[in-house]
Order: sequence, then C-alpha cells, then structure tokens
Amino acid sequence: MSPESKKLFNIILLGVSFMFIFTAFQTCGNIAQTVITNLNNTDFHGSGYTSMSVIYGVFSASNLISPSVVAIVGPQLSMVVSGIFYSLYIAVFIQPATWAFYTASVFIGIAAAVLWTAQGNCLTVNSDENTIGRNSGVFWALLQSSLFFGNLYIYFAWQGKTRISESDRRTVFIALTVISLVGTVLFFLIRRQEDTKAPGEEDSANEVLGDSSSAKNNMMRAVAAFKKSIKLSFTKEILLLSVTTAYTGLELTFFSGVYGTCIGAVNSFGGEEKSLIGLSGIFIGVGEILGGGIFGLLSKTNRFGRNPVVMLGIVVHFIAFYLIFFNMPNDAPIAPMEGTDDVAYMIPSKEVAIFCSFLLGLGDSCFNTQLLSILGFLYSEDSAPAFAIFKFVQSICAAVAYFYSNYFLLQWQLLIMVVVGFFGTITFFTVEWKAAAALAARSSDYSSI
Repeated sequence: MSPESKKLFNIILLGVSFMFIFTAFQTCGNIAQTVITNLNNTDFHGSGYTSMSVIYGVFSASNLISPSVVAIVGPQLSMVVSGIFYSLYIAVFIQPATWAFYTASVFIGIAAAVLWTAQGNCLTVNSDENTIGRNSGVFWALLQSSLFFGNLYIYFAWQGKTRISESDRRTVFIALTVISLVGTVLFFLIRRQEDTKAPGEEDSANEVLGDSSSAKNNMMRAVAAFKKSIKLSFTKEILLLSVTTAYTGLELTFFSGVYGTCIGAVNSFGGEEKSLIGLSGIFIGVGEILGGGIFGLLSKTNRFGRNPVVMLGIVVHFIAFYLIFFNMPNDAPIAPMEGTDDVAYMIPSKEVAIFCSFLLGLGDSCFNTQLLSILGFLYSEDSAPAFAIFKFVQSICAAVAYFYSNYFLLQWQLLIMVVVGFFGTITFFTVEWKAAAALAARSSDYSSI
C-alpha cells in the first residue's frame, strides 16, 4: 500500500470509528431530555440540558490542557481512553442515578477535549494542502452517518408511543453502549505515520537529544504544546475564526438537543411526536452526509475556495430558522412532560419540521467542513493547539446555549443564532481571503484546497 493510500485508509478508519462512537452519543443526546422527562416522577432529578451544559463547559476548559495530554500519551491512545469514557456516560442511562449522571457529564467533558484534539492531529498528519479539503469532507460525512443509524432505530421502535417505558430505555442504551465500545476498539487499527510529530514537538533539527519517552522530554513537549495554544489564541486569524466557531457551537446545541425536544413536545403531531424525534435525527444526518460528501469530492475542483460553501451554509440555516419560527410553538423547548398544545404562525406541519432538520444538517456540514479545512491548511505545523482552540470556543458556546435552553423561548434562541451566524460568516470570509492571498503568494494552485 502506497503512503498516500495508507493516509486515506487512516482517514476512513478515523471516520468509521467516530461514526460508531457518535452513533451512540448523538442518539443519546437527541433523546436524553425526552427520556429524562419520563423519569422525573421517580427519584431521578437530572436535566438533559443541564448535563449537556456541564459537558460542554468542562469540555471548553479541558481544551486548555488537551494538547499537552495528547503530546504525552499520543493521539491513538488518547482517542481509545476517551472512547471508553463516552461509553460509560451512555451506560449511565441504563439505570439512571442523578449523582452518576452529573459525574459522568464531567468526565466525558474532559474526554471530549482530548478526543477532538487527537482527532485534529490525526486528520492533519494524514493530509497535506492538496488533500485536506477532501479528507475533511470524507471524515465529516462518515462522522455524521452516526445521526442516521441510531435515529432510524428510535423512529421505528418508538413509533406511536407517547411515553418511554423502562424496558424501552434499557434496550436502547445497552445497544448504544456496545456500539460506542466497538468504535473505541477500532482506534487501535489506525496506522501510525512515520513522519508524524506529536503535538508540541519541534522540527527534528530542534529536537532534544536523548530518550524521547523520558519524563523530562514528555514534560517539555507538554509545556511546548500549552505555550503554542496560548500563543495561537491571540493571533488575528484565530480570533476572527472564533466568531464562526462560536456560531457552530450555538447551532450544534440547537440541532442536536433543542430541536428534537421541540418536535417531541408538539401535541399537534398526533401521537407521532416521539418517533418524529428519530426521523428528525435521520434527516439531520442526511443533510450532514450530503454536505460532507459533496464538499469533500468537489474540493479539488473548487476554484473559488471555501467562501461559497460557507455562504450556502448560512443561507440554508436562515431559511431553516425562518420556517421553524413559523412552524414550532414558542414554548416547545421548555414544555412540560405533557407537551404543548400551542401553535405558532401556522398549524404545525410534520413535513416542514423534518425538512428543517435536513436544512440544519446541511448548513452545519457547510460550516464545519470548511472550518476543519482552513484550520488544517493554516496550522499544518500546529494542528493540535489549533484544533484545541477551535473546540474550546465551540464547546463553551454550546455550554452557554444548553444553559439558556432551559429558560429561553424558541424565538430568542433563533434570534441569537441569526445574529452570531451573520457576523461569523463575515469573519470567515476575511480569513479565507487572507489564506487565498498567502497561497497565491507561494505560487500554489488555489483550486487544490
């Protein structure tokens, strides 16, 4: 197998591993609040929104140290250990206890930071400026396939149900735990690249002589990775991209947690609202896969760079927000267990609701594939710190969004995303124009990005 084929194999295996883990985790996140609502007459008193807020809050803080962890442990082992913690979080739902639920939320927040930093490093070292666009698209399409499989089961298993029984809950979460563990094991199959440098490690000319596995050298690499993260945080490009990244955190919270809860709370859907949560997740996944696949395949023939894709993403999202505003009751995100009988500006339509799910997924793939691509291009030598900053900003905004989702009506949540999305698009354009100019100055073909 040629070196290029080995790298592509690693990218595909990375995507498949994440697909298994996030088939479990994203399905869990999509149905968590609905399941917990059905538990609130027991001794369990947790909140899915609060749990997610804790996860993303800890996630954001942990991104400050995750490059150092990956530098010491290595990307492969980092992903394996993180995958185990994802599995433990999902397993908590088999027999929920409030203390275990929130404790697991803290640990998975730490694990998520390490997992995504290692993923960014693995993606970058298996790519170059000619393949980063393709590889970002391939990885994103495989990752978002996770939305399809788990939610397909939820759609058929929960069809016609207005309440989730203990047996239903246990069956689903035992299966999801096993699926997550399968993805974790697959990380062992990723082949190490001979020219791969650990995050924070300098070029070979500047390496410290001696045993690379010594505690002293590991500490030096960890400190170097941390310093790079701090230094990169204050660069103009990172600050501008942080606005775009903040938007992806807000809309991530909305499509992965809030929108499914909204659909499940609308009594006007006539007894189908619970199964429609699964169908919504499926169509979000279809949008994600379609976007990731198309933008990955077309990356080498795209003469106009990343800006048109991001423009498509924001237009698609604004259309989705407009339709959701007209279709969904304003109190749907915070409705009680009995649901809501309110209507918005039209009689709630199942078809419009599911179409909006597709638009949310498609728009999200536009933003995330292009952010992965531009970060891998601009920071090919500092991939772990750059991706750690990306996940730090995204996760802290997701944490804030999950927190206010407990209290804000739908219209205010949509308004916040519209404002941040508008400015995030402008800042991305600014960085992309500068990246295009830098590439042209190196006499490279910009169409290869």
